[in-house]
Amino acid sequence: MRPETLPERLVFWSLVATWPVYCIGGLYVLGPVLAWILAGFAMLSLYLGPAIRLDLRATGPVPWLIWGWVIGMAVMLIALWVGHLNWAMGIKTTIKSTIGWAKGWALMCLFPLAGAVLPLRRQILVRAYCILGAVTLTLAPLLLIAPFIGLPERIFTSPLKAVGGPGPEYFTVFLYTIDPGSGQPRWQFFAPWSPFAALLGVIMVLFALEEKNRRWAMAGVAAGVLMILASKSRMGLVGLVFCTTLPRLAPFIFRGFAWSVLAGLTTLAGLFVIPLQNAIFGTLDAFRSARADSSRVRATLQRIAYERWQEDAVWFGHGRVQPGPHLVEYMPIGSHHTWFGLLFVKGVVGVAAFAVPFACHALVTVYDAAQSRRGALPLGILLTLVLLSFGENLEIQTYLIWPALIMLGIHCREMQAQTPA
Repeated sequence: MRPETLPERLVFWSLVATWPVYCIGGLYVLGPVLAWILAGFAMLSLYLGPAIRLDLRATGPVPWLIWGWVIGMAVMLIALWVGHLNWAMGIKTTIKSTIGWAKGWALMCLFPLAGAVLPLRRQILVRAYCILGAVTLTLAPLLLIAPFIGLPERIFTSPLKAVGGPGPEYFTVFLYTIDPGSGQPRWQFFAPWSPFAALLGVIMVLFALEEKNRRWAMAGVAAGVLMILASKSRMGLVGLVFCTTLPRLAPFIFRGFAWSVLAGLTTLAGLFVIPLQNAIFGTLDAFRSARADSSRVRATLQRIAYERWQEDAVWFGHGRVQPGPHLVEYMPIGSHHTWFGLLFVKGVVGVAAFAVPFACHALVTVYDAAQSRRGALPLGILLTLVLLSFGENLEIQTYLIWPALIMLGIHCREMQAQTPA
């Protein structure tokens, strides 16, 4: 399994080189640069058609789902400009925020566009992710033992932070961090913080389950599970269970006996509704109390963002996140939640610009996963993005989830061409 075309070589080696690039603090730079290069190749191939070199030639027209993402992210940019104009933020701030859009939300359409148009095979991405998993397992002993032998939490902050970004943690090389609530070490691997690393671990497991070589598959699954467990993230554990199993249950949607079994289970559940209710609420309470301070801060941030959105800027939002009070430990209002963040920053228009293409993509993918095995990985990715959206701001995490976004584009191309599963 070797990359054969220029796009495949760019994607393969960029993913395999994740750890070396992380060690120089360059991942936040790599993601957007790769996105615009690949998108440039895609647009060039569409424009030149058969006149372009063979290994860049478009595999077909742009699927309608990809057009939905392109239009949605363009509307997102318009919402940003209007929000800045409404709040008189000035040209300098507007330009800076537009660059932020080009490094964030724009990637939500650029990477799928590249996957849908350029000659990229899904198995190349799968193998590259498994190799990344093997490298992660190789480095794991050093990372896991670091806090117990006196090694520092962080190695250094890269001078690449001069290019600008959400914060210095995106350019900092960590060995581990100490949870301020429990005082215990947590690991974030090549992510800026631990909960995000856990969901990257879920994505790694999803890719590894597609690998046909058993050894590479085992390496990818083991590394993904390690990332989830070492990050000590509740959301990661939820993702490991649901994002890997639900896509594989999708084929039962169109089978009559599955609905009969579901009806029987529903009837049985009705007989034990009170114990089930108590068990569910008990599980939710235990989930929240596992890191009570974190849950409190997140809930307060969401409430403030929602109230400020209702009172001040319903349609186009506030234009950008704003510093939070001491009550939320000075966390920015509009952070730590994609949906509340969109409401606060870009209003109803921004939410619709993301929700409409996402919902369309999810519905089509659920249908394809029920019909074909090729839909299992894309559906798992979309489920992971749903989880990620409830705990992170997706737009500032696209620089690390780019292989998943490319896979969504590849899947759109496969559906359009009716490639056999």
